[in-house]
Amino acid sequence: MYNLPYFKEQDETVIIEFMKQHPFVVLCGCNGIHQPVATQVPVLVDIREEKIYLTGHMMKQTDHHKAFEINKQALVLFTGPHTYVSASWYTKMQQASTWNYMTIHAKGLIKFLPEERLYAVLERTTALFENNDQSPSLVPHLPSEYVSSLSKAIIAFEIEVASLENVFKLSQNRDAESYNNIINKLKTGNEDARQIAGEMQKRAGALFGERKESVQP
Repeated sequence: MYNLPYFKEQDETVIIEFMKQHPFVVLCGCNGIHQPVATQVPVLVDIREEKIYLTGHMMKQTDHHKAFEINKQALVLFTGPHTYVSASWYTKMQQASTWNYMTIHAKGLIKFLPEERLYAVLERTTALFENNDQSPSLVPHLPSEYVSSLSKAIIAFEIEVASLENVFKLSQNRDAESYNNIINKLKTGNEDARQIAGEMQKRAGALFGERKESVQP
């Protein structure tokens, strides 16, 4: 991770909200012979007694399940929009181009939950992502035999976050003219580029004061 102070988001509210908006994470670990393992899973983000907890579920007897049974250390990557930034958009063009992106790295010990807690995790997960209390796909609306059969193949987990780092690399190290030109160029790009442009524009005032007005609407 690029631990450069000017690429850090300091507002914890923004960090937590970013995690909740990007819950499909990459869960990384290491098995008994020091080989990396990773999987992509949705997680729930909770704050309890000023601590952050990540809760989810995974299939049993997969490489990551077996690895975490041996080595509890977990790294969770929350990733957001990202985009190429051309140096041709800078006031001084003859330098390296770069990539703007937003990511959060959460570390902690993974704990597998007892079987009786799995149902509640599944219930909360479908409630959050269905976002419709009438959906027939909510866990309480599924046939009990189906849920029981499915539950035998999966296991719930929880990670108490011990450390949290972030990189919100949004051209904060550029001069105002370059910064604003990057925003205007990204606004004409794909969805990720436009999202990054929006994030940059939100920060323009704090970075450059009234000079943010040079950004085109």
